[in-house]
Amino acid sequence: MEKMVDKRTLSNRPNQDAHTDTLVSAGVHPLLARLWAARGVVSPTETDTSWQRLQPPTTLTHSRLAAAALADAIQAGKRLLIVADYDCDGATACAVGLRALRAMGAQVDFIVPDRFATGYGLSPEVVELAANHEAGRPDLLLTVDNGIASVEGVEAARRLGMEVIITDHHLPGNELPQALAIVNPNQPECGFASKHLAGVGVIYYLMMSLRAELRQRGIYPANGGPRLDALADLVALGTVADVVTLDANNRILVAQGLARIRAGRMQPGIRALFAVASREPARASSADLGFMLGPRINAAGRLADMGIGIHCLTTDDETQALALARQLDEINQQRRQIEARMRDEAFASIESADQQIGATVTVYHPDWHQGVVGLVASRLKETYWRPTIAFAPDGDDYLRGSGRSIPDVHMRDALDLVSKRCPQAIAKFGGHAMAAGLTLHKQAYDLFLTAFDEAVQELTGQKEFQAVIETDGSLETGYANAEVARLLQTQIWGAGFPAPVFRDHFEVVHQRLLKDRHLKLVLRRGHQQFDAIWFNHANLLPTQIEAAYRLDLNVWNGRVSAQLLIEHASAADGSRHGS
Repeated sequence: MEKMVDKRTLSNRPNQDAHTDTLVSAGVHPLLARLWAARGVVSPTETDTSWQRLQPPTTLTHSRLAAAALADAIQAGKRLLIVADYDCDGATACAVGLRALRAMGAQVDFIVPDRFATGYGLSPEVVELAANHEAGRPDLLLTVDNGIASVEGVEAARRLGMEVIITDHHLPGNELPQALAIVNPNQPECGFASKHLAGVGVIYYLMMSLRAELRQRGIYPANGGPRLDALADLVALGTVADVVTLDANNRILVAQGLARIRAGRMQPGIRALFAVASREPARASSADLGFMLGPRINAAGRLADMGIGIHCLTTDDETQALALARQLDEINQQRRQIEARMRDEAFASIESADQQIGATVTVYHPDWHQGVVGLVASRLKETYWRPTIAFAPDGDDYLRGSGRSIPDVHMRDALDLVSKRCPQAIAKFGGHAMAAGLTLHKQAYDLFLTAFDEAVQELTGQKEFQAVIETDGSLETGYANAEVARLLQTQIWGAGFPAPVFRDHFEVVHQRLLKDRHLKLVLRRGHQQFDAIWFNHANLLPTQIEAAYRLDLNVWNGRVSAQLLIEHASAADGSRHGS
């Protein structure tokens, strides 16, 4: 079967000349002005990443109510327990909550739901564990990065005499939990301007509100209290790792966190994670957070205990932080091995299937690991460019699935439609547009396959989807150098604000394979010659190509030069295959 990756097409983002001119007039570098304008930036104020431009906490619904309840609990000496999530966003959110609350005098500990035993969020099972916590039954539960769907869990907590404050960013269902307060920019009628806060961003905002409440009560003087900007590195890591849209507000949070990291002012755990990933904090980028640090934290929640990650992010002991980071690195290596095996099995299953892929891809294997199916779904989605769900066993009667989608398909809406039409199939589900999770009755798997495909076709009116690489057009020859590569590397790129991909014609001067997997190239454009590499591409190219590429820095033996990272290449007119 031919894979969709071979059929990708290129499309240029429209130029926004008027907005580009406005930014240039304000002193923005001309290339950055063009790139930012193409990503929706219309005003110089949107490029300002100073703390003063951050949306105020007062506009986040229930933030004052939740802050007052936390302040009351702190002053009364009550016990607080954070209910975290088992991904990087949940771990960093828990770390922000623990560090900030302890700095403000709270008695607080944490608990993480077990992915395999208690499932996601504040379930009744997690409430039971919280009630029997080793430090004693807490008076107040504080969820981070979860809870918006925990109707039964909140009710169970209240029956046991524990109040609940929910901080979350996921889309709510039809019924909201009866919590003491819900802080979530995506809950109904919340007027907060940035709907894309990660879970760590939401708890960070609540901690700002709590500090303001304690100032108002005279516990701290005006502008006094703990320095919450010291937690910006944690906020940046969780925001990037959770792949939320980097709108103007999130770019401020990430920029401030990276600034602290580059200046060497970071948590010991963050420093240790950079060390085990062999990355230099002084040159930290959002890509380092998303592709180097984030996966090492996530691996603990996928295969082991996210408590390891949270302890790494909350310890002030540099030696302990490094030991925990090394443990996380070892778990991540195990994760990569398991993922590679599952990915190969998934591709083999699809390639050998008698039926053609429809509007969706759904796979299941009885030996797969629940914690890794989301990564397999992501790889299949990128390959076949279809909304994809991968399932693993969940006991004898259920399957646990993780889905990844494409821009054309809202994953949660599709699952909602299936749930309404086949209520006997899905036991529970949740998520958002690009990713979702669900528990499926095992005997309903075949029914789900058909229903999911039909739901996607009905919602989109399409049976096939075309993968498109959005590019920023040609890179001006004067900017194809190491200085500009360094400039681009220091900017904030990510979900909803993607890193630049340029598109140009080149002559292939030389090419060879590295480790039988990667294509190493020397390319020429006009009078300029570039080193280039196409990772995980083992086929030689024609002598004349059109390529989509990123401009990157290559440092070798103290020499710094521009290097092109190839994303896609195809034969240009009149080309012939090289040797």
